[in-house]
Amino acid sequence: MATARTSYVCLACRASYKQPYDRTRQRSCPRCAEPLIHAGSAFAPPRRRDTAAWRTLTVLLNVGVGFHKSCCGGPGYRPRTLREVRERMTYAERSGEPVARSLVRYNIP
Repeated sequence: MATARTSYVCLACRASYKQPYDRTRQRSCPRCAEPLIHAGSAFAPPRRRDTAAWRTLTVLLNVGVGFHKSCCGGPGYRPRTLREVRERMTYAERSGEPVARSLVRYNIP
């Protein structure tokens, strides 16, 4: 049986790599040797030249929001634009809700 593979991302190189998941091993980028960030098995990388999408992704991954599959629905809602990220971060600041939780909200009250 094949080993389950998951995505690891290098934000500096704007590259994504599918590799077997191993919690104990620290992965490094083959291009720049920086540590890779575990993005999850439901991650779909944006195009390398789409700088706005990579900036959005940088915010999400640095806050701790991943793209892991839940039971049947996939990873759930993730903001796609910087405007959506700013709206949710402003809401988190005003309401006192953790940033990671407000970033995955579909609607802002």
